Amino acid sequence: MTQAETLLDTLQNELMLVMQVSMRDLFKRLTSILPMLMICYMVSDPFLVFLLAAVILLTEVILRVCTSILPEHPSEISIALILVMWTTNSVSTFAYLAPAILLTMQPSVPLLLTGFVWVFGVSVYITNTFTALPYYNWSQLVPGFLVVVISMVTANQSGHVAGAAWEWWMAAGIMVIYGSNTVQTLIMQKATQTALNAARQEANARLAALEKLTRRDSLTGLLNRRAFEDKVAALIQSRAYGGQVAVFLIDLDRFKPINDSYSHDAGDQVLVTLAQRLTEAAGDIGVAARFGGDEFAFAKPGLRSAQEAEALGAALLASIEEPIVYEGRKLRVGASLGIGMTGMGNNQVDAICAAADQAMYRAKTDTGTKVILYHKEDFAPRVTLQDRACIIDALEKGQIGPHYQPKVNLRTGCLTGFEALARWDHPERGLLLPGRFLPQIDELGLQGDFLNHMAEAVLSDVTGLLAEGLNPGQVSINVPEVTLATYSGRQDLDRLLEKFAGAKPFITFEITEDVFITRAGDFIQESISHFRAQGVRISLDDFGTGFASFQHLRELEFDELKIDTSFVAGLGIDPSAEVLVEGFLSIAKGLGVDVIAEGVETDAQRNRLLELGAHFGQGWRFGRAIPLDEARVRMIAEQLSPPRIAG
Repeated sequence: MTQAETLLDTLQNELMLVMQVSMRDLFKRLTSILPMLMICYMVSDPFLVFLLAAVILLTEVILRVCTSILPEHPSEISIALILVMWTTNSVSTFAYLAPAILLTMQPSVPLLLTGFVWVFGVSVYITNTFTALPYYNWSQLVPGFLVVVISMVTANQSGHVAGAAWEWWMAAGIMVIYGSNTVQTLIMQKATQTALNAARQEANARLAALEKLTRRDSLTGLLNRRAFEDKVAALIQSRAYGGQVAVFLIDLDRFKPINDSYSHDAGDQVLVTLAQRLTEAAGDIGVAARFGGDEFAFAKPGLRSAQEAEALGAALLASIEEPIVYEGRKLRVGASLGIGMTGMGNNQVDAICAAADQAMYRAKTDTGTKVILYHKEDFAPRVTLQDRACIIDALEKGQIGPHYQPKVNLRTGCLTGFEALARWDHPERGLLLPGRFLPQIDELGLQGDFLNHMAEAVLSDVTGLLAEGLNPGQVSINVPEVTLATYSGRQDLDRLLEKFAGAKPFITFEITEDVFITRAGDFIQESISHFRAQGVRISLDDFGTGFASFQHLRELEFDELKIDTSFVAGLGIDPSAEVLVEGFLSIAKGLGVDVIAEGVETDAQRNRLLELGAHFGQGWRFGRAIPLDEARVRMIAEQLSPPRIAG
């Protein structure tokens, strides 16, 4: 969000609150100004008093009319309406303060004091009522300063006398009005603060509920994949139980026939029962999870040996194979278990889970045993030196490079930018998607080389488009944890950004939200701040799929979040998906960041996102990732065509 957009959003939200308060305090304002106008009528020029009264009534009518046509959402308030209402409020403030000028023109000490008390009282009301709205607060104090200056000039030109007794009584009456208004203002301020606290508590409760939804399997109540990995990471780091941490991945056998032969209710009963058994086996220190379908996971700390892990795996298998009673029938399933452990060369969660996954796959295909512990020497490496040489050669020859998926305004369909996605134009296997080669790049430790190659290509492309007079919008580059967590990674990106300095305002770095909970989280935060200071935007990718706590979002520095495809796919199908998407949009609005919905494939999804308040999206509905030449053609076509409403 640009500075201009941020300012507009602030003005829109302030104006919405200002009008609510103005309508609330209408009676208070009119009853306060009436005695002041009566005093002015008695001691000053009646024509000026009637003129002030007319201006006050006119501004109140205008504000009333404008309030009646205010849209429901602040983002829909037009700039013209902002200007009209802001100007009217400023004129109204001056008119309410103007009696002070008329009173200070009179050669009377009590009337002079009355005028200044009135100015002071109105100023206190403004500052106490609108202190949380800085732009509005200052815009209304300016007329107050102007009135004070004018009053001082007129007071200096008037020869003041002690005044009659009735004038002192009027001054005392105005003091009473001022005092009562001050007390009432403080009471209302307290009520406002109470309402804000209640809203904050409600927001925190909603955050907690959303967090629970994103971390739990809806059927069994077990943790989901990402929450499980977070728990395992915590177990590994704590070392509170001694020994090793073992991860068990469990894939059920003979589960599909139960669904097919009996019913999905029967299948659900099996899954729920197995979840209960795994939870009991986990006890107070273990962790049980469901990854989806018929795949479960289990972790336990404090294991002293590989043999103990294998024995626990056998016990879990025996528990799973116990019959499950459903409507008087005994249903039986089997399972294949793979075990990965710490202390085998790599204590990272991803590596341990990958080891357990390989072991589980072998257990599923091996008829000899259903519980297999991963030993590195028993499993052939997934990639070879030849694979490494092939990938490096492809990078050097430019066979691996960016394609660009459009990001659009959901309402108009107009381009707002692109996401750079890697493609490998393989000379023999054709165009390969990232899933066919990125795992090998990660396993070979080539993430840095790959990112530098992709970032340089994207920055070069953006620079070229700008030279042609085309505006690509915000172009996103996916940046891995290893780059943000090391000085060398940061320096490589700095070098490229310096080389293509003109492209920086058009670049967004996409990072996954879980990079902030790694051991290098503090350094990563420094890297994020470093790049944002250079004008690069930061986007949280796959939002909602795995962050440790939504509460931590307040500590992060980012400009945009991307709602994961899995949530968009559930719109209109899964009620919890709609609740989550609506919650994410609400959170983003509160944080003042943009939102992009990923994986928009249908008109129904687009329409529902618009109804929920989303503004931007990407997905096959608006175009797949395309080469630079095709992206250029689309940009040129949009510049030559008038804006449109997406169909």
